[in-house]
Amino acid sequence: MSPTPIVVFLVAENRLLREILVRVLRNKEDLVVAGAIPYSPSALKEITAARPDVVVFDSARIALSGPRAIARMREAGQLAKVVMIGMEENEDTFLQAVGEGVVGYVLEDAPGAENVRVIRAVAAGEAVCPSQYSTRLFECAARDISFSYNPSHESRFRLSRREHQLVGLIRLGLSNKEMGNRLNLSENTIKNHVHRILRKVGANDRLDIVARCQSEVPILASREPSGPASSTRSQDPSARKFGPPPIFGT
Repeated sequence: MSPTPIVVFLVAENRLLREILVRVLRNKEDLVVAGAIPYSPSALKEITAARPDVVVFDSARIALSGPRAIARMREAGQLAKVVMIGMEENEDTFLQAVGEGVVGYVLEDAPGAENVRVIRAVAAGEAVCPSQYSTRLFECAARDISFSYNPSHESRFRLSRREHQLVGLIRLGLSNKEMGNRLNLSENTIKNHVHRILRKVGANDRLDIVARCQSEVPILASREPSGPASSTRSQDPSARKFGPPPIFGT
């Protein structure tokens, strides 16, 4: 029996790239192109109807800023894996993409076959990024683990890794929906986690969680990342008070 084909949906602003990629993907027996469109207000509805395994974007402006297409997908409960292709070499954009839940990232100078390889790998449960970003990714992961799951801070409330992570996001003043978008979890799942944290720490509300967990999840105020994103964050009163967010969301 043939394996179930991977259903791919393309949201590509570059018409030539879109047409070439459709032609390439349709020549692969294990891949099915369910849609290939430039972004429009109806794109989310078309993606939802197609129920793809992988959604491919070629524009950081569309996917990460402007209409924030990936965030809108998550808000609508769309859990398809996301790949970004044809990207300019920009570390800040890459890290922002990881923060939004992108698991495949291909630079514009990559050979055409790389797009197909990454789509297949992501569909199989892997995460793929350019080799030059690997060190930075490990640094961010190490910082996040230290921030959100330090065993020396478990003794008092016995928070899980995920709960430590949520305490850090609560410190930033994020809503349940915003935390869900950051972590690729449903708003209801976040709500359940927060209720468990309230019970574990004996808190009355979110501010009380932050106050009681000051020693549980250390504030990394001295480890603000560099670059444009850090200057924007430093102007946010909640960010100044509670420290920078973790980069990883899983």
